[in-house]
Amino acid sequence: MDQQVTVVDHPLVQHKLTLMREKDTSTASFRQLLREISLLLAYEVTRGLDLTTKRIETPLCEMDAPILEGKKLALISILRAGNGLLDGILELIPAARVGFVGLYRDPETLQPVQYYCKVPAELEDRMVIVVDPMLATGNSSVAAVQLMKDKGAKNIRFLCLLAAPEGIARMRAAHPDVPIVTAAIDSHLNDHGYIVPGLGDAGDRMFGTK
Repeated sequence: MDQQVTVVDHPLVQHKLTLMREKDTSTASFRQLLREISLLLAYEVTRGLDLTTKRIETPLCEMDAPILEGKKLALISILRAGNGLLDGILELIPAARVGFVGLYRDPETLQPVQYYCKVPAELEDRMVIVVDPMLATGNSSVAAVQLMKDKGAKNIRFLCLLAAPEGIARMRAAHPDVPIVTAAIDSHLNDHGYIVPGLGDAGDRMFGTK
């Protein structure tokens, strides 16, 4: 896999992902695990944030200490399942700006249809992290990233819980400049566009719907 795709193989991430995959894991547990795992993934996806220094005074002396530089980063959730990743990331970066892109997949064509888009201003000056638990066909992710580019974003990353090789290939072809961070790359997509072995429908499992 090329350097633009990072698989976070930390033992805690892999352990929590296994618990999420199990079909008997309850909605409440699934939601809590997703919150915990998203916080861990957020460490990796924000690794490239720009730093500057600030003159501070410790109890012992003055020093030039590192501090984040520039505009607050923007988290963009692909509705509705992306919202499950927001909680953990916001715990780590509470000042982040948050936007939402509503896309649903046409069951016949598997192509994304946009129904909502509300994002922070000045995306061109922010690191933009697009989040969705599943990178399956890649169609929704490609569309969401393109929307962000159309709105001026230049520094974009994509964060997901699970990815299929097909989805990664689609994203790499459409947006080779966008790094992908995921907890696992699974085997393949089935005929319905679901990741195998996967964990089922992330939105349904997160929100207790069918």
